[in-house]
Amino acid sequence: MKAAEAKSENFVKKKSLWSDAWERLKRNRLAMFGLFIVLFAILLAAFADQIAPYHYDFQNYSDALQGPSKAHWFGTDNFGRDILSRVIYGARASLFVGALAVMISAIVGGVLGTVAGYYGGIVDNVIMRFIDILLAIPATLLAIAIAATLGSGIVNTTIAIGISNIGRFTRTTRAAVLSVRGEEYIEAARAVDASDARIMLKYVFPNSFAPMLIQFTLNISTSILSAAGLSFIGLGIQPPSPEWGAMLSAGRAYIRDYWHLTVFPGLAIMLTVYGFNLLGDGLRDALDPRLKD
Repeated sequence: MKAAEAKSENFVKKKSLWSDAWERLKRNRLAMFGLFIVLFAILLAAFADQIAPYHYDFQNYSDALQGPSKAHWFGTDNFGRDILSRVIYGARASLFVGALAVMISAIVGGVLGTVAGYYGGIVDNVIMRFIDILLAIPATLLAIAIAATLGSGIVNTTIAIGISNIGRFTRTTRAAVLSVRGEEYIEAARAVDASDARIMLKYVFPNSFAPMLIQFTLNISTSILSAAGLSFIGLGIQPPSPEWGAMLSAGRAYIRDYWHLTVFPGLAIMLTVYGFNLLGDGLRDALDPRLKD
């Protein structure tokens, strides 16, 4: 009976903590604006087939290099393709690479950080020295090196960006685990002979989740920028697939006379990254117990 009551009280407490965080997030206007941008980008990506006025690879050479008009709101490129449609379809590639790359980083970095923080000692030293080597290389340079080795394409781009961000998640997770591994509920779990795997999965990781969620949101914007950068230099997603960085690269040859080829893809990158940054900052403020009213 007491165990059931304790479980019910723990559930209510967790629910109230997340409810309180959501209420704090809703009061942050900038964070809600960022959430609106993120949801808008996700809807564009999910319903690109229904929203885009043309297919992304539809070509009409008679309309090549036209400026913004009623027929083509963002103008057309050198192949006569509608830029608005390509920007909308490009949201799929950018968000897919950004989210999946961060998931790779979060899973690998989360496991390494949890193990390092929980066990400490020689295990911690071995893992963190490897992470120090990884962090000694600039993330962009590391992503370029991996992409150049693996080759271009959406899968290899995702892997390259995911590996380059593992170090950040490992450090964030380790710091969070170190702050909770000495708590009384961890000692109680050890006292009843709970396995290390069970303790880490059921107690340590859930109580270290908030910093990882913040890092996850902020790193999506970094991954979108990295994907655009790799595509811009020819190591990312290749034409004719629509991707914002590749669109910028294709339009730079015409930038003096046809500004719309680079301005609209650049705005798409800027607004999406801005939205994720605002949302990430808002989550950090909402989930930080030191900032509670």
